Amino acid sequence: MIARIHKSMNEKDKGFTLIELLVVIIIIGILAAIAIPVFMNQRKKAVDSAIKSDLRTVANEMETYYTDAQAYVGVTTTGSVATLTGASPAVTVQLSTGNSVTGTVSGEAYCLVGSAASGKATQAWVYKSAAGGLQPKSVTTCV
Repeated sequence: MIARIHKSMNEKDKGFTLIELLVVIIIIGILAAIAIPVFMNQRKKAVDSAIKSDLRTVANEMETYYTDAQAYVGVTTTGSVATLTGASPAVTVQLSTGNSVTGTVSGEAYCLVGSAASGKATQAWVYKSAAGGLQPKSVTTCV
């Protein structure tokens, strides 16, 4: 019995057939087709989370400044630094790379719009103090 197996192994060619290689390539292709879109979606979710975090941080700074000065001020972004315009002393917030936040004041409320560079996020986000905080941006203006 062992001799027969040994003889069979010696006579057989060693290596993979073309069919076996094609099956492996097809399986790898199917796995890649499933994994790549899932990975790209996770990246967009991470960018969205960074925008939301930046908006909350700027909103906290706005509220802190309001506690001291009894007035809200606008917000502008230069590079990755958001600055409360008109604040004395100057108030700045370091944003995530590529994110920007702009803000407007309307009476006793403010509105912040956060977005990512080059459309990496799934949507823009808005923080409206009068409406209770963070919400997806549904209009192009902050009213």
